[in-house]
Amino acid sequence: MTIKNSVIMITGGAIRVGKAFALHLARQGAHIAFTYFDDSEDWETTSREIEECGVKSLPLKVDSRDSAQIGEAVEKTAETFGTINVLINNAGIWLKTPFLEIPEEDFDREIAINLKGPFLFSQKVAPIMLKGKAGVIINITDISAFQVWPGYAHHAASKSGLVSLTKQMATELAPSVRVNAIAPGTIMLPPEASEEKIKWSRENSLLKRIGKVEEAAQLVQFLIENDFVTGSVYPIDGGRSLV
Repeated sequence: MTIKNSVIMITGGAIRVGKAFALHLARQGAHIAFTYFDDSEDWETTSREIEECGVKSLPLKVDSRDSAQIGEAVEKTAETFGTINVLINNAGIWLKTPFLEIPEEDFDREIAINLKGPFLFSQKVAPIMLKGKAGVIINITDISAFQVWPGYAHHAASKSGLVSLTKQMATELAPSVRVNAIAPGTIMLPPEASEEKIKWSRENSLLKRIGKVEEAAQLVQFLIENDFVTGSVYPIDGGRSLV
């Protein structure tokens, strides 16, 4: 699929990695619709920076747990741009709690945002893509789907489910819609990350560094442009899963 002049919808696209995806693809000439959760995210700056690339931007305030809000956002995007060519399910959360102490509401929250959200967005967007006989869906999982991380049972369960959902969707939506996932390792640490955490992240990589958001964005671009890739999950972790 050609990125220039396409319409790309990105969940959680106002900040951090999602914003990097949005700006990278905007620079390639795509019009961007992106969702954000609340006004604490600097969505206005993101929208302005997207439009400075010479393309259109549509910010959408959406709770990824709410089916009605998701439906309204998808409908507004399709009405504004005429279609949706690419969906990137990026919105997600990370909660850390020892297994025996995980509250039921935290487990439900991880599943609702990290797994049910992508399911609902995809279910709303896929008919538009099928009608146009072309489309790309990219799910953002992470390597917790393949490794054991003590304290992250609920998170890993949600991301493992997203891997399975990716393959199921690829099978059921083929041949018109391609569905893939990327599984990042350490790409962007939070601003409050300690020096110890930064050092650990570098050492637990075969490449001995933290990944760049641009590198993850380049992988997303590849999955949009390569028309013979579907049902695959691509790690981008600097070899961390081998350490």
